[in-house]
Amino acid sequence: MTAKTSPAYIGRFAPTPSGHLHFGSLVAALASYLDARSVGGQWLVRMEDLDPPREEPGAQAAILKALESYGFEWDGEMVRQSERHAAYAEVLDSLFNHGLAYACTCSRKQLEPYHGIYPGFCRNAGHDQQDAAIRLRVPELEYHFIDRVQGEFRQHLGRDVGDFVIRRRDGLYAYQLAVVLDDAWQGITDIVRGADLLDSTPRQLYLQELLGLKQPRYLHLPLITQPDGNKLGKSYRSPPLEADQATPLLLRALRALGQKPGSELACASPHELLAWGSTHWDADKIPRTLTLPEAQLQ
Repeated sequence: MTAKTSPAYIGRFAPTPSGHLHFGSLVAALASYLDARSVGGQWLVRMEDLDPPREEPGAQAAILKALESYGFEWDGEMVRQSERHAAYAEVLDSLFNHGLAYACTCSRKQLEPYHGIYPGFCRNAGHDQQDAAIRLRVPELEYHFIDRVQGEFRQHLGRDVGDFVIRRRDGLYAYQLAVVLDDAWQGITDIVRGADLLDSTPRQLYLQELLGLKQPRYLHLPLITQPDGNKLGKSYRSPPLEADQATPLLLRALRALGQKPGSELACASPHELLAWGSTHWDADKIPRTLTLPEAQLQ
């Protein structure tokens, strides 16, 4: 833990244990950490382990070990979403009982022609919760917000998304519900994450509004792509972080985020790099898009 924290800013890093941390994960962790520490804020770690079938054995321990070897220090105890099911169930039941959510028995094959936009087949069917997904009714309204990097983002929930799942048919809770409840419960004021979650945000804004929760500020980092246009990720040309590569990879991540560490930091320790970054952090320098040169992919 750090000695100086500010309740005015509470940020978080929330990895999914479906694999080890890679360079894209490092960029997200670093940005969220520096954005918090640069203003004396708190930085929390939350394990988003909602989907046991996708979880890689040992990934949680490996993620924490990698964060520690790269110099990251978090405030308080790590939270696991798998320990929060009772809180999700309470809110889901309330939404269902008030007619704000409903049971859906549609199969994937039925929904394939609609390209991810739910057509409302079960909206008024009156199914019970057993052996069904639970969908949230969305209004025919446009939601928008100003992202600190990506600028204004707009989405019409009814037209662009449709009623969305908050509990899957297999009984697992959906990311949209869990992330909104956990961020509010932990008092998160600022969310720093990848731009692949940009179009999820309007759904979360609606849930926050529905539940009377405060809206945090958002900063969506550019997705890191290769020269061939593919996203850098766990399954594509992005090896797990190695402890002995902490300094060069932190320097690379700082530069990817538009920060400009000098050559004198080439031999700095991870803690020294994070201290430099906390002092010199400027979120306004983060680029909206980012393609790594071929030479940096190895």
